[in-house]
Order: sequence, then C-alpha cells, then structure tokens
Amino acid sequence: MCGRYAASRSPEDLAGVFGIEVGVPRAPAEAGARAPEPEETLAPDYNVAPTKEVYVVLDRPLKDAADPRPVRQLRRLRWGLVPSWAKTPEGAARMINARAETVHEKPAYRRAFAARRCILPADGYYEWVTGEQERDLEVEGRKKRARKQPYFVLPADGSVFAMAGLYEFWRDPTLPVDHPGAWWATCSVITTEAEQSPLAVAPAEGPGSLAEIHPRMPLMLTPDRWDAWLDPASTDPGELLELLAPPPEGLMRAYPVPTAVSNVRNNGPELLKELEGPEEGTLF
Repeated sequence: MCGRYAASRSPEDLAGVFGIEVGVPRAPAEAGARAPEPEETLAPDYNVAPTKEVYVVLDRPLKDAADPRPVRQLRRLRWGLVPSWAKTPEGAARMINARAETVHEKPAYRRAFAARRCILPADGYYEWVTGEQERDLEVEGRKKRARKQPYFVLPADGSVFAMAGLYEFWRDPTLPVDHPGAWWATCSVITTEAEQSPLAVAPAEGPGSLAEIHPRMPLMLTPDRWDAWLDPASTDPGELLELLAPPPEGLMRAYPVPTAVSNVRNNGPELLKELEGPEEGTLF
C-alpha cells in the first residue's frame, strides 16, 4: 500500500519534468506566458499523509477555453478519493489507494479510471517492515500489530517517483453551487504487487527486495507511459490496464529512516536521513 510519502520538488521543477503548461507561476515578461495561478504554492512535504493537499499532474481542457484540447496541468487535490456519487466525503481517508488489478471494475474507481487519470509526483514513499506473520495478516485484510522499522523507497537514479493515480470531483449538496467549498477535487494512488526482484541498491542490513518490505507498492509510471496514461481520449480498459504493468525491475532502492516519520506531526528533510541500520528490530 501507499499511506505516506515525501514530495519536496517545486512547481517549477515539476513543470520541467512533466512539460506542464498551466498551474505554475511564470514571469509576466516571458513571451506568451499565462498569468500566474491564484493558488498558493504547496510547501515541501516530507511526510505526506491521507487527506492532505498534494500536487497532481493531469491533462484536461481548460474551463471556458475556446480551444478544447487537453492541457497538461499541475493541480492541488486532496489525497483520498471521494466518488462523484458519494453522499458524504467521510470515506475519503480510506480511499487513498486503488488496486491495479481491480481498478477498472470497482464502483468507486472505474469511472475515474476511464476518464480522469493523473500522476502524483513524489520523491519516494515510506513503508514499514514487519514480521512475516504480520504481513500475511495484512494481505488477508486482518488487523496487524504496530508498525516497526520505516524504510524510504525511491528511484535509484534520484528521478521523480511518478505514481499512477486517479482523480474525481464531488459536489457537496449542502452548499450553494457558487460556494468556494461546493466542489471537492480528490485523488487516489494506484498500487500493485511489490517487486520480488533484488533492489538496485539494497541496505547493508535489511530487506533485499520491495516484497520483503511490504506485499504492495505504489505503481510507478516510467516516462514512456506518461502521455498515454494522462490522455483523457484514451478510454479502452484493455489498453489502459496494459499501462499498469509493473515497471522494469532494478530501478528502485530502499534504506532505513528514523522512526520519527511514524508520527504524522513530524515533517522535515531529516525524516529522509539514511540510517546505517534499523532503529527497530525486525525479522531481518
């Protein structure tokens, strides 16, 4: 699963990586530049948790624009998807992840999968190593004991971790249509089975593969899949599911980080500090 991640890149950096046209402030003197967006820039977040506002990359026509073509945008959405048909947003915190194997058929996700796909840019994600029996219980959907040693998982080459995602709009029926809070824009991360192949860079002491850390992982999209995934004109379920095939093996590294990240109130670059060994004992 993905329940916590780090995202410290600036909008300007993300614009360069993803070719974003709208959603990033630009100097007025720049030829052909759009006006800066009114939204405030999100601060670097080293402990992104469910229900927080996060950056997402999406392709969508601009509202009220004469040109109907989709435009690559950087937007702020709330992490925790609220289906358009939901009566209340109360279940959002439980809908932070969608399984790649069933995303096309689950009622909460299938409409967004067909038409509203996005990328959540991250530095990497956190996962907690637990004992083998605990992992088996989690796979079965049963309650597990307390988390143990946290690890940070990221691309070995330091590139952006582009998580496949979905976004949705929900209308709050208790508010007037022109109220600023009448519409919610929310998102979810798509997960897949964790890789069992050796990590590109493994810790000196600890897990040698992502599957040894946790049975699930966020689905990372390599750059060659970005355009096809974001294209709102692509609606064929079979072709879209092909894009959710696991990325090539050997791209990831993982290392132990301070247990302070386990408390969502802690936030800062020190949470990404690579430790020489685990702070908490595990099955390794």
